[in-house]
Amino acid sequence: MSIATDGLLFGLKKNLDWAQRLTADLTEAQMTLQPPGERPAPVNHPAWIFSHLNVYLPVMVSLLKGEMFDDPKFHPFGMQSKPETDSTIYALKAELLAVWKQGHEEIASLLASGSDSVLQQPVQLPRWKEIMPTAGLAVPYLLLVHENQHLGQLSAWRRVLGLPAV
Repeated sequence: MSIATDGLLFGLKKNLDWAQRLTADLTEAQMTLQPPGERPAPVNHPAWIFSHLNVYLPVMVSLLKGEMFDDPKFHPFGMQSKPETDSTIYALKAELLAVWKQGHEEIASLLASGSDSVLQQPVQLPRWKEIMPTAGLAVPYLLLVHENQHLGQLSAWRRVLGLPAV
């Protein structure tokens, strides 16, 4: 394994831990809660954040395997979606977090396979090929930048609602 793979595995482990701590004390009702006050757009709440991030876990698995995948842009929880307060459109908290954990374990297994060849796989999605031609560019972005952006939103959401910092 290379230092790059070690770094990805370290970041993955930290994200798993942080996500679990950010959600440990949340009730089912809080998963779709919007902070009080008016705003031009809804805030990304925990149910949307994990529904959205869970879209990208099988994408990362496909990237590491060099397989084609559906464009996540068009997924119901993809980049064009927005958080809704209707809790019935989201999976329950336990399921969202189980999918999150399982997806990370599968990615970790592929990364820890001992070969950096998984990072050399070509990206199959035409829309991403020019900016992220290999899994070695796409996976770090999705796993570390994209996930951390949304986990940071979850941390801020907690603070706005008066919940303790994690």
